[in-house]
Amino acid sequence: MNNEQLTERLAQLKSTAQAVSQHAYAPYSQFPVGAVVLLKDGRQFSGCNVENASYGLTNCAERTAIFAAIAAGVSADQFAGVVIYTPSQPAYAPCGACRQVIAEFFAADAPVLSFSDADQRHWQVQDLLPDAFSFQPGGSLRAKLEG
Repeated sequence: MNNEQLTERLAQLKSTAQAVSQHAYAPYSQFPVGAVVLLKDGRQFSGCNVENASYGLTNCAERTAIFAAIAAGVSADQFAGVVIYTPSQPAYAPCGACRQVIAEFFAADAPVLSFSDADQRHWQVQDLLPDAFSFQPGGSLRAKLEG
């Protein structure tokens, strides 16, 4: 892809993430988040946060998108990147639970982009969760089971 195509693709991913945030069920936080995971073959899966009165049962947008991809039959080696929309002044990084799930399915150097109406930040997975939990150093549990 050339730079113009990458710019267009990123704009489309950001638009999807922002649009799916409008489907969030966020009556407690009033913080509707949207996320899109991009696969290596170009497919996308989106998700929004779904809150619960028992707040620990809330599911974040990032995990919703990843779980939707897994439920559709996507294998762990197909995840390429994540784009997140947060309705905030700064763009927020994923929470700790999302970081661990992202680390399970994405390569250490996979891009994670978070944006808001006024801000944009980006990282690689390894920046968000250095020394991520796994059963063996250097690899996820899924990689060890499949390998």
